[in-house]
Amino acid sequence: MLAVEGVSRRFVTRSETVWAVRDADLRASAGEFVCVFGASGSGKSTLLNLIAGLDQADAGRILVESTDVGRLNEDQRARLRLSNVGVVFQDHNLIEEFTARENVVLPLEVIGVPSVQALEQADQQLARVGLEGLGGRLPSQLSGGQRQRVGIARALAGDRRVLLADEPTGALDSTNSRALFGLLRQLCDQGTLAVVCTHDTMCREYADSVYEMVDGRVLRRELTAERAT
Repeated sequence: MLAVEGVSRRFVTRSETVWAVRDADLRASAGEFVCVFGASGSGKSTLLNLIAGLDQADAGRILVESTDVGRLNEDQRARLRLSNVGVVFQDHNLIEEFTARENVVLPLEVIGVPSVQALEQADQQLARVGLEGLGGRLPSQLSGGQRQRVGIARALAGDRRVLLADEPTGALDSTNSRALFGLLRQLCDQGTLAVVCTHDTMCREYADSVYEMVDGRVLRRELTAERAT
């Protein structure tokens, strides 16, 4: 479902060339929870942006559901994110003037889902992430953990099966972080592929596979701890 093959991304200034990602390889299947663990500046966010098509690699190939991301133009990459790949960031990026339901409806309307169906699907996604009955609340009326759940519901709207999350627990306490990782585990058990880039060691407890990033390089580490229940 996801293949990252020999991917590199460099940033060139007058004084130096910085390899944010170098010869990265990563593979994942439907229903898999992948944790990409690493310190700040290790290249995690750049790798996630490359997979999402928010940035372009200098070398290598990225396949998402058999689509070669590097061969797509900007509009096609945006369409890929709307139809196949959902992205969640540390900052939930919700529209503050929109209710939770309206935030989830937005990408559905962009791809042409009729309003009534979009509302029904939004409520289904909110229920899926544990927010049934809260669709009418504004982001300011939700807790930090609830806002991240709305972001996940929005990222999965339209039956997207690949979820990319960049430091999703960065602004949460340990209790809400554990609940969020537990939710991601449940979504993966239902068939979603989740790739979570984080420095939060708790992620390891819920993942099927763990990679570590060091200076732009991806190292495979087998999961040794048992999953949390």
